[in-house]
Formats: sequence, C-alpha cells, structure tokens
Amino acid sequence: MENSSVAPRRSFKQLLVVSSLIFGMFFGSGNLIFPVHLGQMAGSNWFVAALGFAVSGSLFPLLAILAVVFTKSDGLYDLAKPVGRHYAALFLVLVHLTIGPFFGTPRTAATAYEMAVQPFLPTRFTTVGMLVFTGLFFAAAYVLATHQSSLVKVVGKYLNAFFLAMLAVLFVVAFFNPMGSLQHTPTAAYQANATVSGLLEGYNTVDAVALLALSVTFVHAVRGLGYRDRELTKLTAHAGTLSIVLEIAIYFGLVLLGAFSMSQLKLSANGGVALSAIVGHYFSNFGTLFLGVLVTLGVFTTALGLVTSFAQDFHKLFPKVSYLNWLRVTTFVSFVVANAGLNAIIAWSLPVLMLLYPLSLALILVSLTVSKRPYAGLVYKLTIAFAAVPAVLDMLNTAPAVVSGFGPVAAVLNFYHAVVPFASLGLGWIVPTLVGFVIGFVWGRVRWAAQSTVPDNN
Repeated sequence: MENSSVAPRRSFKQLLVVSSLIFGMFFGSGNLIFPVHLGQMAGSNWFVAALGFAVSGSLFPLLAILAVVFTKSDGLYDLAKPVGRHYAALFLVLVHLTIGPFFGTPRTAATAYEMAVQPFLPTRFTTVGMLVFTGLFFAAAYVLATHQSSLVKVVGKYLNAFFLAMLAVLFVVAFFNPMGSLQHTPTAAYQANATVSGLLEGYNTVDAVALLALSVTFVHAVRGLGYRDRELTKLTAHAGTLSIVLEIAIYFGLVLLGAFSMSQLKLSANGGVALSAIVGHYFSNFGTLFLGVLVTLGVFTTALGLVTSFAQDFHKLFPKVSYLNWLRVTTFVSFVVANAGLNAIIAWSLPVLMLLYPLSLALILVSLTVSKRPYAGLVYKLTIAFAAVPAVLDMLNTAPAVVSGFGPVAAVLNFYHAVVPFASLGLGWIVPTLVGFVIGFVWGRVRWAAQSTVPDNN
C-alpha cells in the first residue's frame, strides 16, 4: 500500500509554480505605485530608501507566510489565539477591516481609476467619473463573488504574465533612454533617514499584515501538492526567497523610474499619477491606456479576493450574518471609501498601519521562535503587551493634528519620543517588543523548569 504521508519529490517546475503563487499574493496595486512615488521623494538617496522599502515590502511578508506554515495555523485567529481568544478576534477584525473595506479594497478601485480613466477625463468630470467607475467596479466584484468561477483565476494568471511583460518592456526602454539624471534633492523625510523612511513607506503595501490573514490559502494549496511539515517549510522558504528576489528587482526598477522622472516631472500626488505620466512619456496615450487596462484587471482580481475573504471570515466569526450580507457590506463600504480618492485613503490608512504593523511583526516573532515551547503562551502575551503601547503611540503620532496635537496627547508623545529609542523615527516599538519577548522567555523558562522539578507524589 502506498504511503500517502511521504512528500512528493520536489521539482524545479513545482518550485516555480509555488514561487509564482507567492508572488501573486505579494504583488498588488500598492506594490506598484508606492515604489515609484518613493523614488520621486528619495531623489539621489533612492538606493538606501529602496533597501528599506524592500525589507518591509518583501522580507516581512515572507516571514508572515513562514509564521503561518511553521505554526500550522488554520488562519489568523488560530495564529493569534495564544495571546487570548478576545485579542485574536479583535486582531482578526482590525486586519480584515484594514485590508478590506477601510483601505485595501478601496485602494484597488482608486488606483485603477487614477491610472486607467482619470488621465483621459477633463478635470470637471473627475468626481463624477470616479463615482461611476467605482460603482461599476464594485458592482462587478459583488456579482462575481456571488457566482465564483475558475475563469477569473485564469484571467488573473494570464493577466499577471502580460503585466510583467509590459513592465519589463518599460524598464528596458526607460533604462536605455532615461528621463534624466538621479541627482535630485530628496524631500525632507529622505534627506537624513532615507532607509527608515523607505521602510515605513513599505508599510503602505500592507503585505505583512495581509499575508497573516491570507497566507492560509497558500499553505492549503501547497499541502494539496502533498507536502507536509519540514518539506512544506523548506519548499516555502525556497520558493519565497525566489519570489522576493524577483519582487525586490521590480521594486528597485520602479524606484529608479520615479527617481529618473524628476528631471521632467514634478513630484506627483501619488505613485499612480507618477507611473501614468512616466508611461505616457515613453508610449504616449496608447501606452497609458494599455497599462491602465492591465492594472485595472489586475487590481480587480485582487479586489475580488479581498471582498470574498472578508465575507467568508466575518461569516465564520459572526455566523448569524450571512456570507451574502457581509459581501454587500464590504462592497458598499469599499465603494464609499474609494470615492474619498487615493490620496485620502493613503493618508488616513497610515495611523492604522502604524498600529497593526508592530503587532503583526511581534506576532511573527513569537510564532517563529517559541510557538512550540510549553511556556509559549506567556511569551506571546508579554511580547504583544509590550508592543501594543508604542504601537498605539505611533498611531496617535501619525493621526490628524486634531488628535496628535491635543494637549495631553502631545505631551505624552513628546515624552515618548524623548525617552524610547527610535521612537522619533516611527520605530519606537522595536526595543519594548524585544524587552517583552526576553522577559516572557526568561520568566517562562524559569516557571517551566520549576514546575518540571516538582516531585510527583501521586
């Protein structure tokens, strides 16, 4: 009888398939537009800024996938449950609201509109055009999410190949005929701490947070190939490394496009506007339209996945509300938020990301290091507790001035920035998180050792 527990022999073709799957999960609208804008802002400091962006935009998401694989979690709730059931439920809700109707999903439609439609509309029709476009966009997403089929997956698969091919053509043309030099004065944030600013800009991709929630889909797919335990982890690590090498190469290319463009363009409001202008420079209106259509179809498949996963997970968490009703909620709220415009979505999302990223990275840390130890629960709780305080303060610091400038809040933030290392850079969570981890680890080992040496009188 055949032993089904033996993992299949790994082939290079399977490695490429899994790498493609990971890349598809990583790369969305944010991965496309934020590096271009970063290049414009970083100017002559583009390289060190791109390094920071690559860490938060590629390395952190890979660690998120490995955390899910290593702990054998069946979703974000399962991954966060060692901290406490109430915390796990709250964290799940916050993550899905962020990657869903409050930021991630509306951003897909806003990006598509700014790249595919707005360049061809008179200014006076911008608001009406946005309303009509996003209405059709989310109506189509709702209909397809209620009648899911493999057709959308196939379209997304071939679309990704077309998009990457066009991006490659753009890189070749742009690098052989650059728009200018790279010697441009960086904006204030990128003059002294370009690497840190690039790292924080990478938060906007939301990948490390999103993949904690969505990577269970990837894990199930790899397990479906017959891989288990160590083989699954090894395949994930190798495939993930291959995918992030490709993604980092694309990031550096996009950052360079943005940096070169400052010789002929002004600093754009966001990366979507900048990329449309760059493509228009090289390929005129046809190129802008073609890229806009490809991006629209690409982000549409992303939006479809986001609204579907939101409705599924919220139906599991709150079963009294049907999947269809949750689907209606997320598509309608996404439509409303999308009409705030891409700039407003990005601005209002930053405080939430400053809260969720430290909590996500703290969860990844403990998941990859102590999840299998008998005292793991204590380490989880203390690490998250120590990370939560600076995360809340970083959120308040990036909130609108009516909040961050309020007397008592401003006083606390001033003290926080003066006392906690790296707090003034937006990374005040690093030291407290490590302190909480060390205290929890040492305390947990001491308690466990003491309990293990107690004689059993039974």
